[in-house]
Amino acid sequence: MKERQVMTLPGVPMVLILLVLLALSGWWLWHSVAALVSPLPPIVAAALVGFCGMGFFIVQPNQAAVMQFFGKYVGSERNSGLRWANPFYTKKTVTLRVRNFESSKLKVNDLEGSPIEIAAVVVWQVHDAAEAVFNVDDYENFVQVQSEAALRQMATSYPYDLHEEHKIALRSHAHEINDHLRNEVQDRLAQAGLTVIEARVSHLAYAPEIAQAMLQRQQAAAIIAARTRIVEGAVTMVHMALEQLARKDVVHLDEERKAAMVSNLLVVLCGERGTQPVVNTGTLYSG
Repeated sequence: MKERQVMTLPGVPMVLILLVLLALSGWWLWHSVAALVSPLPPIVAAALVGFCGMGFFIVQPNQAAVMQFFGKYVGSERNSGLRWANPFYTKKTVTLRVRNFESSKLKVNDLEGSPIEIAAVVVWQVHDAAEAVFNVDDYENFVQVQSEAALRQMATSYPYDLHEEHKIALRSHAHEINDHLRNEVQDRLAQAGLTVIEARVSHLAYAPEIAQAMLQRQQAAAIIAARTRIVEGAVTMVHMALEQLARKDVVHLDEERKAAMVSNLLVVLCGERGTQPVVNTGTLYSG
């Protein structure tokens, strides 16, 4: 059911009109009593004026009033201020302001089966008041339930940590993960006339029972990555040293001396601790 505009009237002119009608009814009643005529017609007229006064309602900024006529949807009013509509209309106010929902910390398994804790913040607002009222029982509770369901679905689609290149992981690809979460939540809330402005992960961690083991795994992976970079850099530097020695004709080295030089340079460049120089006064060759 799509929202549509209902015909209402500005409230202030209607107040003036009803006050005039009420004054006329009072004058009519006084004249009827003075003329010894039945006062019933002016009393009925005054009652009708009072009943029409029940048609006034106030719409706050960024709100909509959804109206029904004996259970049938007749339209919505978004113009703020004092308004007047058919007194038989029932009115339900729906806020159009931007709101946010923060989920609780959910415990789910990621793509690799590791238990993780994850939470998210969803920023949303109503864009179709009629759908929000009539398509679901409680659209605020609907946001909470569907947001957490979408968060669970998204979390099981990716690994927590990146183990392969060109893959998306929860911890390392925040922008892609948040976009996926927003689209997932929007698909679920669209039928209720709701728009998701933003959705982002607010908490992400391994579950306590495996947190220590996963921390050690992350540290080991970091050490391996660092060692790999060190070795790559050391090999490049040794290669450059040999090339420059040969190009500038500083010294002529045979294969055995090159191997010894490479070994010594790699030890110096890849070692964790500082090295002590040793002056060799002998020869590499025996005999």
